[in-house]
Amino acid sequence: MEEKRIVEKLEERFPGEPEYIEAVSQVLETIQGEYNKHPEFEKANLIERLCIPDRIIQFRVNWVDDNGQIQTNMGYRVQHNNAIGPYKGGIRFHKSVNLSILKFLAFEQTFKNSLTTLPMGGAKGGSDFSPRGKSDAEVMRFCQAFMNELYHYIGPDQDVPAGDIGVGGREVGYLFGQYKKLTHQYVGVLTGKGLEYGGSLIRPEATGYGNVYFLENMLKTRGESLEGKTVLVSGSGNVAQYTLEKLIQKGAKPITCSDSDGYIYDPNGINEDKLRFIMELKNVRRGRISEYAEKYQVKYIKGEKPWFEKADIATPCATQNEINEEAAKALVKNGVTAVSEGANMPVVPAAIKVFQDARILYSPGKASNAGGVATSGLEMTQNSERLRWTREEVDSELQDIMNNIHDNCVRYGTEPDGYINYEKGANIAGFLKVARAMMAQGV
Repeated sequence: MEEKRIVEKLEERFPGEPEYIEAVSQVLETIQGEYNKHPEFEKANLIERLCIPDRIIQFRVNWVDDNGQIQTNMGYRVQHNNAIGPYKGGIRFHKSVNLSILKFLAFEQTFKNSLTTLPMGGAKGGSDFSPRGKSDAEVMRFCQAFMNELYHYIGPDQDVPAGDIGVGGREVGYLFGQYKKLTHQYVGVLTGKGLEYGGSLIRPEATGYGNVYFLENMLKTRGESLEGKTVLVSGSGNVAQYTLEKLIQKGAKPITCSDSDGYIYDPNGINEDKLRFIMELKNVRRGRISEYAEKYQVKYIKGEKPWFEKADIATPCATQNEINEEAAKALVKNGVTAVSEGANMPVVPAAIKVFQDARILYSPGKASNAGGVATSGLEMTQNSERLRWTREEVDSELQDIMNNIHDNCVRYGTEPDGYINYEKGANIAGFLKVARAMMAQGV
């Protein structure tokens, strides 16, 4: 495999898609050595087939706002690969959504889902619609209009979407309700559902909890624990909230939290009471994180990210490309020894190199944030069985999955000097399973 030639070819074929090209480049670079051990892959042109999605669905979404005005947004579903199971991946509602971002997310999702060891392919979808500032009625009408088109392409054994940025319990409920009306079927076609209608316990918490379970495993390789560690956390949505919750339970001291407007720095640490305030602020009142600073009289830095503060650990839980090379150098200089991605691709390639050159623990999102999709897979299983597992059962399964992902990363990512390259290990482990399934199924 000539990685550069493949990337150049993809750039020519898909111009103006930097996020997608970046994701493909990162993966190809790390799997190149393993791929070249398998001449049968090259003979079958496997790598190009793996990089390009199976299909992309694009559609217009017309909906009516509260003023009676007709609004138009774009809707997408990128079904990347279903070699090991039905397509599986989130739906994102955010103004930044475009085809390049969704293609990169679907590509990443394929390997992440493979890593979980569950039978799930990779997909991603969404719209450039933003729920921020919209009424419940507007969000409902948009979700219904979105599902009016999407329902043709999804199903419990075909494609099972989940929530993502801008798509929480409220939005999943509206989407599921409309699917049910359109198909006259009650099936587990979406995950992240409410407990009353087929959702799984631990699902809202899963990405954040899984992130911390993986972080624990990384620290154990160096004989350390989370007890007493100071942690920089970005974001204040679902992933950040439950990362904070589990960090607090494990005895760590999270000291930052952020949203798109800026971040707060609390030197005394975010405790359970403060976390409850954040959850009420973000989930109920849909306010801004600056209100935390006003309530608890702590520092608030507008328009910035928390990566220049001193701490032991950093876990980015907001969005892609939030840690650049400069921020990475600052983190290393300030004594951070572990970085665990709670979000999808929040660390740019140059920053990853900084972490790896410094030999600090760094895990990519496809490994450390796989807890969410893993529990989505467990929700699919419960829906198929028409059963509900206990909180303890789901949490135990989640911990086992995160432990297995860590073991696979160590297996394929340990370098001659003993340093564990989690990025390399995760990519190779995820790739090999999908590649072997594709080879078995023919062209």
